[in-house]
Amino acid sequence: MSFRASLVQLRTPASQDAALAQALPLVRQAAGEGARLIATPEATNLLQKDKARLAAVLKPLEDDPCVAGLRAAAADLGVWLLIGSALVRRPDGKAANRSLLVTPKGEIAAWYDKLHMFDVDLPTGETARESESYEPGDRAAVADVEGVRLGLSICYDLRFPMLYRALAAAGAEVLTIPAAFTRPTGEAHWEVLMRARAIETGSFVLAPAQGGFHEDGRGTYGHSLAVAPWGQVIGKLDHDEPGVLTVDLDLEEVVKARAAIPALKNARAFTGP
Repeated sequence: MSFRASLVQLRTPASQDAALAQALPLVRQAAGEGARLIATPEATNLLQKDKARLAAVLKPLEDDPCVAGLRAAAADLGVWLLIGSALVRRPDGKAANRSLLVTPKGEIAAWYDKLHMFDVDLPTGETARESESYEPGDRAAVADVEGVRLGLSICYDLRFPMLYRALAAAGAEVLTIPAAFTRPTGEAHWEVLMRARAIETGSFVLAPAQGGFHEDGRGTYGHSLAVAPWGQVIGKLDHDEPGVLTVDLDLEEVVKARAAIPALKNARAFTGP
């Protein structure tokens, strides 16, 4: 079974309306290239690192104009759309970093809240405290797209291989890792970690990324990437500009990789140390 997917690379601004205006032409371009699944990066609807400004503009999922516009586009184009994540306000008033799978009818088929919060002090002096702005999720998610099983994740989740093993064990053939990677960590770790997650689970990896210097002052790495189950890069954008990467996935490669290296079957429980 062959399946065409497109990754949309963005440089998302600091408002939902401006974010929609940037994303829509690229989503339409991807649909024109024949993609059945179109995936956008983390924080597709908004990038704002100032906590007070972020809190002032966050909206509930059902009121977010970027999410609404992308759902309408999916219905108009007749495609599956993975909104890599939208930054939204939960009913309890807390914020969520939420991945949304939208059907060709514009309905939300599945969602996933980012599990792992990026709380770090980088060697460059840059700091991040996602836990000060977002409530982490507490469940993994696998969803079906025309017979293809997707495992949902977001950015910093990439560094926790046990999540991807669990997704693959639950039937995921394609792992989606939308991201807004920092430039220093992107240069050092982006491609090697994506290839590692593909190899150790025998899965395709689709990683649409934010790229460039944003309105809120942050810099992101770009270099959206697609990796096959044997670890080879089958497509990448070698830059940080907005754009579209379209690839064809042969799902038989998942079967072959997992038969050749049956790591999912061979894993054993253990005690200690």
